[in-house]
Amino acid sequence: MNVELKNIHKHFGKTHANRGINLTIPSGTIQGILGENGAGKSTLMKILSGFIQADPGSEVILDGKPVYMDSPASAIRYGVGMLHQDPLDFPPMRILDNFLLGLPSSFFPNRKEATQDFNLLAKEYGFSFDPENYVDSLTVGERQQLEIMRLLFLGARVFILDEPTTGISASQKEKLFATLKKFPEQGMTVIFVSHKLEDVENLCDRVAVLRGGELVGETKPPYNTSKLVEMMFGKVVTLGERQPAQTGDTVLSFQNVSLEDTRLKIKNISLDLRAGEVIGLAGLEGSGQGMFMRACAGLVRPVSGKVILKGRDLTGKSYHTFKREGVNFLPAARLEEGLVPGLSLTDHFVLAEEPKGIFIDRAAGQKLAEDRIKSFNIRGTPTSTVESLSGGNQQRAELALLQSPLSLILLEHPTRGLDIESVIYIWSKLKDRCRQDGAAIIFISSDLEEVLQYSDRLLVFFSGRVSEPIDAATTSVEQLGQLIGGKNWPEKGGAHA
Repeated sequence: MNVELKNIHKHFGKTHANRGINLTIPSGTIQGILGENGAGKSTLMKILSGFIQADPGSEVILDGKPVYMDSPASAIRYGVGMLHQDPLDFPPMRILDNFLLGLPSSFFPNRKEATQDFNLLAKEYGFSFDPENYVDSLTVGERQQLEIMRLLFLGARVFILDEPTTGISASQKEKLFATLKKFPEQGMTVIFVSHKLEDVENLCDRVAVLRGGELVGETKPPYNTSKLVEMMFGKVVTLGERQPAQTGDTVLSFQNVSLEDTRLKIKNISLDLRAGEVIGLAGLEGSGQGMFMRACAGLVRPVSGKVILKGRDLTGKSYHTFKREGVNFLPAARLEEGLVPGLSLTDHFVLAEEPKGIFIDRAAGQKLAEDRIKSFNIRGTPTSTVESLSGGNQQRAELALLQSPLSLILLEHPTRGLDIESVIYIWSKLKDRCRQDGAAIIFISSDLEEVLQYSDRLLVFFSGRVSEPIDAATTSVEQLGQLIGGKNWPEKGGAHA
């Protein structure tokens, strides 16, 4: 299906998010859309997928015919479906029930026929699901696969994917790309929205770059990475040199700690984390790093061993006790665990601070919000609700909620959805916290280059095993990738760190 976007404008109050964008995407193409956070990528795609409507005078043309889509349901009737950065599914429901969402059929679909259709689609695209399992048992990558199957079943011919590789493992990304490359062979069009140059270069037939709401250029392979970066930001951006830690006293100590849940056991973890140090956790999703992180926050209780924070035994204590001792945890699920939909940025910043009296000082809250918005370069206003922000700006808002002073900062995918310039900026702020507050950081990331660039030491997780501590400065991406895949582990690779 051919897609034409003509003179697309979109205002949100005084903000001009899209400024006269003209873009033609031929049928059977994998089209990349690049741009920094706030460049207008998500707005443009939400217009194309019916989530929001463009300003008068804008046109969406499919296969030569102008169309008007006033909802995602009308968009799917025209054959346009969107896979969001956070899959729009219902985790408490069964996989088959999620698969059937949106069907224009009766209240009681034929489950036997639906199961057959589900299994045929899964087989065609190499997915492996039990339709009677629940969605909350799936990884993020598997939830993406389920959403792709649902959109196919609904008849989508244009697939929009918004930052689909944030928060998934390298193997899941490989699987996703293999699936997407099949679509052009079937006459389908893929629009791949990202800020990750490597992903766009490896997958896309052509790339359009947005900056400040405008289309600033288009290009085809062979791609020039430096040129793409310059188009995105209007200047050359580099990661810069590694910043080695200046470490102090021990902040966190794990003493022969064992953890377990219904699927996984980790035995005898010993760890000494020092002030000013950054430890990166790497591994395939579900390998144990998430459980380890939550044990550091007091959200998971050890089955044995001791957890010592700054000399105090907190074994078995609650999350609130850890928080009072200077531990902050920022989860990957922003709108489910980290932020509260419906509340404004001001509300969040006020709630995150220690109360000063019985009544809320709204004027002070407004000033606090303005300061944090400016400091973390959040594209929003004090009255903006968190769900109205882009994914990257939600991430900035989460990071802006960190209290001061802190002993330990725990981060799941801290730069998920952020462009390279924002990544550099956020890590500079985090490193400042290490230097100024004497805080230590533990973070999880699926981006191996980020793990190596910003960690002092690494811990690799594989099927419940934890590596010995690894010096990040002397480790390559290839070596780290092999360890994550279970290769080249030492014979007695244990759980001491």
